[in-house]
Amino acid sequence: MFEKSFITDCEGPLTLNDNAFELAVNFIEDGGELFKILSLYDDYLADVVKKENYKVGNTLKFILPFFVVENLKNRVMVEFSQDNIYSVSGSKFLLKYLKESMNTYIVSTSYGQYIEAVSNYMDVPFENTFYTKVDVDELELSDEESEKINEFKKIILENPDDYDAFDNIFFKEIPKMAIYEKIKPIEVVGGEGKKLAIEEIIKRDNININEILYIGDSITDVEPLEFARKNNGISISFNGNEYPLKVAEIAIISPNAITTAVIANIYAENDKNKVLEFINDYNNVNDYEKLFNDYNIDEQIKKEFFSIFEKNYPVIQIVTDKNYDEILKQSKQMRNNIRGQDIGELG
Repeated sequence: MFEKSFITDCEGPLTLNDNAFELAVNFIEDGGELFKILSLYDDYLADVVKKENYKVGNTLKFILPFFVVENLKNRVMVEFSQDNIYSVSGSKFLLKYLKESMNTYIVSTSYGQYIEAVSNYMDVPFENTFYTKVDVDELELSDEESEKINEFKKIILENPDDYDAFDNIFFKEIPKMAIYEKIKPIEVVGGEGKKLAIEEIIKRDNININEILYIGDSITDVEPLEFARKNNGISISFNGNEYPLKVAEIAIISPNAITTAVIANIYAENDKNKVLEFINDYNNVNDYEKLFNDYNIDEQIKKEFFSIFEKNYPVIQIVTDKNYDEILKQSKQMRNNIRGQDIGELG
């Protein structure tokens, strides 16, 4: 057991996937468009309405009846997830390094079927992961209910901005169905759920509350990033959109997770002040190899970093009011470039 814990979101910092979106694209007719509309509605409820007791990430619950209509089963979800993992370059290297330096966890909003596949692929113990638990084999709809769900789908696709209609569908009509009794208790691990996971990790590892590094990229990472920053830990937005960038102290914009490994290496061996000192120096030097030597960066990390970046070095900056707009522009551009626009623009 180490004195510090590295806690990462999965989709974004480690993988290029949005597994739930990809499942929708592959198993629901017009499922990609349906998922994007519901994702925007999810963001609206969390960020604009600030609906009481609402947990961001509920797109994963909203989409479930539409999967059930298509008879999607656990086995198919597992097989699809195993066959469609697309990792961020360098993420396996990052996790391999972390095994020897920090307690390492994946805290994700994604379905457990996908996270189990990723944990096997990345060689991370499944018990060191947190995720949204869903057993789709238990979810059933009557023929009449299936017809209603298809009607709701048509309404959503034809009226993508009619959130009053969505409120009626998801908070009045679907709760009348028997399937809702199985969907209602599902705990989506997003936002507050991720913060609770961090608190559990701190207790499990018996570490100080400020000895954590959290890295994320989307709206579901706001609460854990705020928690890490508030408690003097490391909070990082990795190719994030506006949501994590508003609350994270540090922004990384990079096509490769080796950049994360550099920061993790410094933090594992030092304290937060040393990380911030490095970032300041990183943005004010010309000789990067000397800088890495001065900070005693691990030889393997250093070798990997400079084999990937010869001139166009990745962005590592402390986020301020002055640089926020430019960082957001660059971060969203990188996000869309490496993950694709459809996934990159999801909240």
